Amino acid sequence: MVKAIRIHQAGSPDEMRWEDVALEAPGPGQVLVRNTAVGLNYIDTYHRSGLYPLPLPLTLGMEGAGVVEAVGPKVREFKAGDRVAYAQPIGSYAEKCLRPADRLVKIPAGVDDKLAASIMLKGMTAWYLCRRTFKVKKGDTVVVHAAAGGVGQILAQWCKALGAVVIGTVGSDDKVAIAKKVGCKHVIVLGREKLAERVKEITKGRGVPVVYDGIGKDTFNDSLDCLAPLGLMVTYGNASGPVPPTNLGILSQKGSLFVTRPTLMTYTAKREDLLKAAKDLFGVIKSGKVKISINQTYPLKDAAQAHRDLESRKTTGSTVLLP
Repeated sequence: MVKAIRIHQAGSPDEMRWEDVALEAPGPGQVLVRNTAVGLNYIDTYHRSGLYPLPLPLTLGMEGAGVVEAVGPKVREFKAGDRVAYAQPIGSYAEKCLRPADRLVKIPAGVDDKLAASIMLKGMTAWYLCRRTFKVKKGDTVVVHAAAGGVGQILAQWCKALGAVVIGTVGSDDKVAIAKKVGCKHVIVLGREKLAERVKEITKGRGVPVVYDGIGKDTFNDSLDCLAPLGLMVTYGNASGPVPPTNLGILSQKGSLFVTRPTLMTYTAKREDLLKAAKDLFGVIKSGKVKISINQTYPLKDAAQAHRDLESRKTTGSTVLLP
């Protein structure tokens, strides 16, 4: 038996339980990982609340890092003692867990477990956003929402490293300095400043070719108004709630705009893409171009409090849960 954070029904953080879970020996293609660090992500709150419904009971958590304790039949790439990290499937809020071998990557020397656990989901999300969904290039001006958050800090730094001018948004004045520190040349405080007006002012009326929006409902329409003709709206999260039904006709009215709703799972479905994402991510971090701020740690058994703090926007940067 191992301890894990489980839910038996969707709802508030009060539904989260620290309980015993039976764990079998690894089967074909599986690896038993002893977690040393577990990443906290906003998607965890969607799974817990039922916004993204999943079969119950459920062990929460999408990313983690640890040490291989045993491998199942037909596993050739890993052995006991290897340091590994992963970003899916669900089930990382546990002392130990079984992982599909083809979803694991080895942690390179010079990267500690807490850092690896904090970047697999958020960092590879930033990777596909700026390297595949919209390939940021030198001279682009981009909008990054929630620039003081976990994905936002990585994405802003990566876009700047690629030569872009980054316009970041934050939810309060006390997060402005954080956004500037991670490379945002301009920072807009939502709720105090008018987003589209400021973006058009900064870009001398042109608008931007892409908006990266993980906030959802509260920013969707204003984000569209930030775009230049033929611009791309990338809506990759729902921190304020899901985007309501929208008349697609407004996309033509606002300049033949594009909208996409990507997920990391699609972009890393092939193992070669997963390995490419991890290689690029670890590379940009080891180069110093992207620095990770782990600003909060909690014991794994206190994950419910971490969820409360995350949803009330008390956290900045990355958060790690420690088994």
